[in-house]
Amino acid sequence: DHIFEKVGPEMEKLGYECKCLGGGKIDHNSKEKKIRVFGLSTGYGKADHSVTVDILKKVYTDYEITWSDDKK
Repeated sequence: DHIFEKVGPEMEKLGYECKCLGGGKIDHNSKEKKIRVFGLSTGYGKADHSVTVDILKKVYTDYEITWSDDKK
C-alpha cells in the first residue's frame, strides 16, 4: 500500500481513476532473465498475478516469467 498511496494521487491528478485490486511482490533476476510474481498485500489481499505476468511479458519478452501463490 506504500506504493499505491504515493502513486494513486499523482495518477488521479492526470485524470485517471485509481483502485488497488490487490498486491504482491516481484523478484527480478536480470542476470538469469527471470521474473517471479508472488505473495500478497496485507492491506489489499492478493492481486491476480496472471494479469501482472501478462503485462510484464509485453516488456520483458526474452525473460522467463512465472507466478505463484507462495508468500516467500
